[in-house]
Amino acid sequence: MPRRLLRDQIREEIRAAILNGTLEPGERLVDDELVEWLGCSRTPIREALNDLMHAGFIEIEPNKYTRVALPRDDEVLEVVQTLGVLYGGAARLAVADLSDEVRRQILSTIDAARADVARGDALALNVHTLAFFDLFVDHCGNAQLQKVCHDTTAGLAYKLRLPNIIEIFTAENLDDAYSRLRRATEEGDAIEAELAAEALHQLPSPAVSAL
Repeated sequence: MPRRLLRDQIREEIRAAILNGTLEPGERLVDDELVEWLGCSRTPIREALNDLMHAGFIEIEPNKYTRVALPRDDEVLEVVQTLGVLYGGAARLAVADLSDEVRRQILSTIDAARADVARGDALALNVHTLAFFDLFVDHCGNAQLQKVCHDTTAGLAYKLRLPNIIEIFTAENLDDAYSRLRRATEEGDAIEAELAAEALHQLPSPAVSAL
């Protein structure tokens, strides 16, 4: 297998292990253990780890450690707003032209996210939110936006995997924003879907001009 393809495969395997919890936040990644697990040499593993570092999944301190990144409270607002800028645009482009099947998938996954908020399951909320926004991205019809999102959003969303994320933004506010986004998606209202996605991600509401 060409090295580039092997590097990509290893990157996706490590990334999947981080996202599904096999590799936990803060866990040290040891070269010899990775070689044994992945069945390949150190070179493509280090290349994959460097890619994952740039994506936000891995932290590397030369000659000290390589570890799974630790989400931090002080990054939350900037991270969530960055996602809001990207996802708001994707929702606006996608929502009016969704097929019935994809619209149903998005609505069902938003419902799952609202249930996660109600029971305080922060990890499931992160997974479901990333899943339905990925559907908006995949059906937005803009290849450049898709590339930017595919390169960055999973790593950014990982930074929001904090056990207290629901308390930070409050369950009531989150449920209101998810409900608003669900309604806009169901009605095919592109502008409202964008505004709801931005509100969910803590972006300021547009000013209302006085009559």
